[in-house]
Amino acid sequence: CTGIATSNVVVNPIPNVVISGASVFCPGNPVNLTASGATSYVWSTGQTSASITVSPVTATDYRVTGTDSNGCIDTASISVTVADLSQVSITGNNLICPGDSTILKAIGGVSYVWNNGLTSDSIKVIPNATSSYTVTVTTQNGCTAVLNRTVTLLTPPTASITGNLSICPGGSTMLTATGGISFRWSTGATSAVIAVNPASNMNFAVTVTDN
Repeated sequence: CTGIATSNVVVNPIPNVVISGASVFCPGNPVNLTASGATSYVWSTGQTSASITVSPVTATDYRVTGTDSNGCIDTASISVTVADLSQVSITGNNLICPGDSTILKAIGGVSYVWNNGLTSDSIKVIPNATSSYTVTVTTQNGCTAVLNRTVTLLTPPTASITGNLSICPGGSTMLTATGGISFRWSTGATSAVIAVNPASNMNFAVTVTDN
């Protein structure tokens, strides 16, 4: 005797596992990655929740394996890149003489806010003492970087003139300037020592420049 039995084998569809979350994030900020399309998940980090929080310091690939209620599996991956802020910087002199000014310019961003409230990329400063300036730079991908530049006010040189300041008519004297590395006299001379033979009382001035 014979009997006939039939059975329908169903081929279930493979789940479509996808990962959502930012592929580029700002340094120091965590990023959330969420897997969907299945009922259980195993990440390359070992975590088994649908969502994970990561804070890589360099570009890192993350992979998740999702399993649906039928036991079918699918995998998905995402590359998370840390935004490059190495181009964000401040240019400008950090050593200036009293009364001088310098232009501090922030680069590498799309918007800027200085600690004095200005929102331009560059500011002109004339500090009367050593001062620090801070700017918050926002980059094109929305990341922010806080930069600081200290402008040091240098001490001016102490100029002095030595020499015989009392001479006889027709005589001469040597005047020596000290306090710097270059000199400019009111006579036009540029040496540290000059010889003068004034016919009458005369003032001599020298401008001294240090290093």
